Amino acid sequence: MPRWFVALAVVVVLATLVPLALVARARVVPSRRPRLHLVQDMDNQPKFKAQAANPLFADGRAMRPRVPGTVRLGDRGEAEGFLTGKDGGEWLGEVPLPVTLTVLRRGQERYGIYCAPCHGLAGYGDGMVAKRAEALAEGTWTPPSSLHTDLVRSRRAGELFNTITNGIRTMPAYGPQLSVADRWAIVAYIRALQRSQHATLADVPPELRGQLR
Repeated sequence: MPRWFVALAVVVVLATLVPLALVARARVVPSRRPRLHLVQDMDNQPKFKAQAANPLFADGRAMRPRVPGTVRLGDRGEAEGFLTGKDGGEWLGEVPLPVTLTVLRRGQERYGIYCAPCHGLAGYGDGMVAKRAEALAEGTWTPPSSLHTDLVRSRRAGELFNTITNGIRTMPAYGPQLSVADRWAIVAYIRALQRSQHATLADVPPELRGQLR
């Protein structure tokens, strides 16, 4: 094999190591220069900063005025208790909206999506996620509370609303996913679940009691 060919092969091999060395150096050496970004995705996009001019609009402004009739979240005029579950620093004792069949059905639907995976359809803390976590037995799972314990049943409606909104312990907050009205609908449905599991004969209309066995 010619010596020049061996030398060329060595040079080629060393040259292939240069990009790897540059990448390794870039990962460990601080630099003020922006990193190479071959695939831009949506990380870098054209934009207008605040108070900048924009010839696209007739008034030449990039910042657009508020659309008439729009309001900020939380500025819709509802009472504090409806938005937070508290009124004058005290938890609301009852759901602050008419508890109709439509509201209960909406609460049942939302409960089935967001709550039942952990708390179970009947509210005993035996949802599919909870059962799977118990089967894995990894030692890091905190079982969800049963909604039928004396402690949970004693909580006021505003407390339940606050728990759904902001989460508690390992339970995440569902305020960003659920509207205020939907959170109250879930509270109303939880109350219905609790009553269904602790009902007495007095809860049954007199004309229907004869049908019970």
